[in-house]
Amino acid sequence: MGIFSFLKEIGKKVLPGREAEEITSDIRDSLGDKVKDLQVSFDDGVITLGGSVDSQATREKAVLLAGNVEGVESVNDNLMIEVQPVFYTIEKGDSLSKIAQHHYGDPMKWKALFEANREVIKDPDLIYPGQQIRIPEL
Repeated sequence: MGIFSFLKEIGKKVLPGREAEEITSDIRDSLGDKVKDLQVSFDDGVITLGGSVDSQATREKAVLLAGNVEGVESVNDNLMIEVQPVFYTIEKGDSLSKIAQHHYGDPMKWKALFEANREVIKDPDLIYPGQQIRIPEL
């Protein structure tokens, strides 16, 4: 959440007074069902976005779609991310492939676990009980 600044004189041209409607349409057309309960309001150069999104990337795209409209100088981002990260505590006997099988149904997805946790796991064959890792959504 935050306020993002844009150049007011630059961007997609829309009819004055229709900024909120145009931005709502642009976000829905571009992001589809990745955005839920979208609310868009426009007041004196400030767009306020509300609702929920499926990821940080979708949130950022919505802010950019809203901000790159002529007449918009800032976007107040009140979008909430629906998907929260999943964490897992490694247990004795675990391997990344075993964890991948459990969470994804495919032991070969262990590489996704390794990539998502490179800062914590330096070697995919060296994990230990009690260590916590993030289980990314695929």
